[in-house]
Amino acid sequence: MSTIAITGATGFIGRTLASFMKDRGWRVLGTVRASDQAGTLPDGVEPLVIGHIGSGTDWGRSLDGVDAVVHLAARAHVARDRASDPLAAFREVNVAGSERLARMAAEAGVGRMIFVSSIGVNGNYTTGAPFTEAGEPCPHDLYAVSKWEAEQALSRIGRETGLEIATLRPPLVYGPQAPGDLTARIIRMVERNLPLPLAGIKARRSYIYSKNMVEAIFTCLTHPRAAGQTYLVSDGQDVSTPEFIKHVAGAMGRSARLFPCPMALLRLAGRLAGKARTVEGLLTALEIDSSKIRMDLDWQPPYTVSVGLAETVDWYMTHERS
Repeated sequence: MSTIAITGATGFIGRTLASFMKDRGWRVLGTVRASDQAGTLPDGVEPLVIGHIGSGTDWGRSLDGVDAVVHLAARAHVARDRASDPLAAFREVNVAGSERLARMAAEAGVGRMIFVSSIGVNGNYTTGAPFTEAGEPCPHDLYAVSKWEAEQALSRIGRETGLEIATLRPPLVYGPQAPGDLTARIIRMVERNLPLPLAGIKARRSYIYSKNMVEAIFTCLTHPRAAGQTYLVSDGQDVSTPEFIKHVAGAMGRSARLFPCPMALLRLAGRLAGKARTVEGLLTALEIDSSKIRMDLDWQPPYTVSVGLAETVDWYMTHERS
């Protein structure tokens, strides 16, 4: 039986991945900060108590016998960051913490590490051509800067130690229980039959369903050619915001109430409401070319956007009404 350690195993993607790996017969270790958090792990996942992830994390002998590591844990976007030096805070967890884990994994004899980065390394919008792995990195915020720096550090460690490292850069990941989930907000608005001023948005964006993300991680864990590679991943079906809303409404058996509104007015409303970043994400294009992972590893996302959103809607409607 192969053994995998998953950091961030109590999180949105981590829980899905942990259950997926258990179902395939792997022994799964999931990191938690303290022993009293062990109960938040999926059934059958063994707790790996490591405290805070950073430059001083003591992995000790906890990685002995581990065949692979998936590093999902990170300091993510912080709405009201109270850190005196936010960039230093991001670097401590996302750069130094990742580097520490990789070096100790190599020392423990771990064969492969999957690092989940972010499409934000490429930028926060596209104009004309989609993002590819060959594009010049242009991280757009402190989180993305730290992810790009972590990618570079891990690449160096891989060359120095022989640890096989593969990096994935996903766009927004949707699915049941996604934090701050766009889908959940849209479900509530459609259910209330609210008119939405988004019909005029033509820009298309890439997304990835959580189960597709997990399948991509698994492929990178097991495919020999994934070692040392960076892959952009998505569902492969770019959709505009109105199309996304229509998929959600269709899964609910409803019609979306959409009407056009000038982009400038939407941006003004976003600034006045303190939601400028959210509104900009609805208005701008962010398209990903995920052909490299498909060609290199013969990977195909098993779930379409319509199926992924239908499963997501079904989960929310069931659990929020129970």
